[in-house]
Amino acid sequence: MSQYEFSVSAQVQYLPEESDPERRQYAFAYTLTIRNTGQVPAQLIARHWVITDSDKSVQEVKGLGVVGHQPLLKPGEHFEYTSWAVIATPVGTMRGEYFCVAEDGERFDAPVPEFILRMPRTLH
Repeated sequence: MSQYEFSVSAQVQYLPEESDPERRQYAFAYTLTIRNTGQVPAQLIARHWVITDSDKSVQEVKGLGVVGHQPLLKPGEHFEYTSWAVIATPVGTMRGEYFCVAEDGERFDAPVPEFILRMPRTLH
């Protein structure tokens, strides 16, 4: 186990009421659970997302914190939040990383493994 480590898991839900396929707008909610699996308390400072639709169009999003928070997590603690994204195709992916700072000043990135945005009943 690394001293400095966050693990991240994702759950995705298609939002038909927020989507407009005729205008190529497909909305998805994603709930992320961030767990400090390291040995030192650390704070999530910023995020970087790469959102890709099936036409290979890429959106990059960078910013401070997540949904207005910069959670400080002790080893074993977790933080969960829900946000959303809109893409131009019924299928796409998201991946990224969180920039974190440990209590002892060490800086590290916590990768967010790629997850799929997919409208129900689509093949891919």
